[in-house]
Amino acid sequence: MDRYQRVEKPRPEAAAISENEIRITTQGLIRNYVTYATSLLQEKRVKEIVLKAMGQAISKTVAITEIIKKRIPGLHQDTTISSVSITDVWEPIEEGLVPLEMTRHVSMISISLSPKELDTNSPGYYV
Repeated sequence: MDRYQRVEKPRPEAAAISENEIRITTQGLIRNYVTYATSLLQEKRVKEIVLKAMGQAISKTVAITEIIKKRIPGLHQDTTISSVSITDVWEPIEEGLVPLEMTRHVSMISISLSPKELDTNSPGYYV
């Protein structure tokens, strides 16, 4: 792969992130996510929050969820897991090589927390 360089593919315009959605990254600090999420729930600005993460950030998201549930007792939780396919495009640096496309599957998690009852029939539901 030292003869190739990765090229940024133009991304389709993603929908805007709603106020109750928090996207967790590996670089963000846990205390910042916890502070923001608890402020949203305690100030009653939103009825539920949704924590979303991909790949390496999933374990951090689970930790953040548990801290929030400890700080605000009685929250209802609904967890969904899925995966998404990401295609990376590699352009050759040297002449005579063809461009490569590599597809990888990345795990995703979405955790909804709410003081009110969520979908109790969901397989990921927990009180």
